[in-house]
Amino acid sequence: MEDLIFESGAISTITINRPKALNALNRAVLEEITRVLRDVRHDASVRVLIVTGAGDRAFVAGADIAAMADMEIVEGLEFTRLGHRVMHTFEELPIPVIAAVNGFALGGGLELALACDLIIASEKARFGQPEINLGIIPGFGGTQRLPHRIGHARARELIMTGEMFDAKSGCEWGLVNKVVAPDQLIPETRKLAEKLASKSGFALRQAKAALRAAATMEEDAGLRFEQNTFGGLFACADKREGMKAFLEKREAKWQHK
Repeated sequence: MEDLIFESGAISTITINRPKALNALNRAVLEEITRVLRDVRHDASVRVLIVTGAGDRAFVAGADIAAMADMEIVEGLEFTRLGHRVMHTFEELPIPVIAAVNGFALGGGLELALACDLIIASEKARFGQPEINLGIIPGFGGTQRLPHRIGHARARELIMTGEMFDAKSGCEWGLVNKVVAPDQLIPETRKLAEKLASKSGFALRQAKAALRAAATMEEDAGLRFEQNTFGGLFACADKREGMKAFLEKREAKWQHK
């Protein structure tokens, strides 16, 4: 599909490729992302996934307003449910997902970044949930995920005013992990991806599952989940290799199991 570029490998990349539309998400792109993520989920060779947008103006400028303009209630419900499924699938991938935000990440674009584990942003990046200016609200999970990432007070202000914020503010608020020069965005994102890919893939998956539990479970249940996950790792080959390598002062040779 021309609107989506997928590069497969240990570090795989999804590029939303609609630069003339500022990489806006329409139904066809969302359905294609769903198909690609299904393949990624079942490919054990993929260690890390990077998500970015084509061109230098936008990561994803939002859901496709031209497509939404003529939607009635049934179509609107179907569209929001499709968007939610896509974001949930990103969030539920067992591997780390990094958003490389190269420009505007507005509406559905910010919601896509929120569904990723880590965000590296260009100094040119701009974020926001401007849906209120269109007479709607965020529909791909923004009202739920943004408060968890930056706090309820600030998220309420941003969603109710529709105002944008820059990458520096995003970093200060705990949304963005690192801000880099535009020409360093992909190199720095790949450097982080390579660092993650050098770890035990199995332990990374368990770490992501436990972190996910922190966002979806009550604290007591989350703590029990951590205990069970931690204990279960003691039966795994990578635990034995990691500790042996540490004691022998050498690099670990992971089996990713």
